[in-house]
Amino acid sequence: MPRLSEEETIQLSERFETREPHEILKWSLETFHPKIALASSFGAEDMLLIDMLCKINHKPRIFTIDTGRLHQETYDVMDAVREKYGIVIAVYFPQADNVEKMVKEHGLNLFYRSSDLRALCCKTRKVEPLSRALSELDAWITGLRREQSSARAYVEKIEIDKLNGGIVKINPLADWSSEQVWSYIHENNVPYNKLHDEGYPSIGCAPCTRPIRPGEDPRAGRWWWERENVKECGLHHRLERCKIVLKAGD
Repeated sequence: MPRLSEEETIQLSERFETREPHEILKWSLETFHPKIALASSFGAEDMLLIDMLCKINHKPRIFTIDTGRLHQETYDVMDAVREKYGIVIAVYFPQADNVEKMVKEHGLNLFYRSSDLRALCCKTRKVEPLSRALSELDAWITGLRREQSSARAYVEKIEIDKLNGGIVKINPLADWSSEQVWSYIHENNVPYNKLHDEGYPSIGCAPCTRPIRPGEDPRAGRWWWERENVKECGLHHRLERCKIVLKAGD
């Protein structure tokens, strides 16, 4: 499948803006299979997408990044996915040499000391493994939703991922609400991370995630010691920040 041009991507995004997620997933698999995969951290959105994908294709490609600092509940739901859907999950780990060097120089809990060190940890444990995973693909699927944070407010359903070689990035749930996500999960008996029941709407590495308080933003529990406008790990934020700038200048 040749890479999409900017014009083709805009046209597709407009075409799918009012379509349901399963329609977007069906088109995505028909267009890019087998060089397309869901990047899953096993949060609520990803669990929904796994269920939808398995109803379209019994063996969808799914990968995850094990940073080495995940909650036990995340590993539990990974096992639940394997058991319920009978699928293989490709697991990417950070490069051991890079982690050892980082920890030797900055310690295990470097992320609490500055936003730069937190970004280094994310780059080492998450961004580099993601780059390796995406190097094999023409397109990837995410659970990004506009409602999640101000940094994600302009996420399109079909995008070009300029951070990763110009492959296509597909966000079928971009316009869905949290209520829609959870209605689907309950109605379809989809397994989910039990930390959601303990006040965690967004789940990442254990040291960098806490439950949120009533009235807080859904991603307030991620890197809660940092300012709101820097709360991304590097997997998505550069492209989205560019979109915000462009929208503001329209």
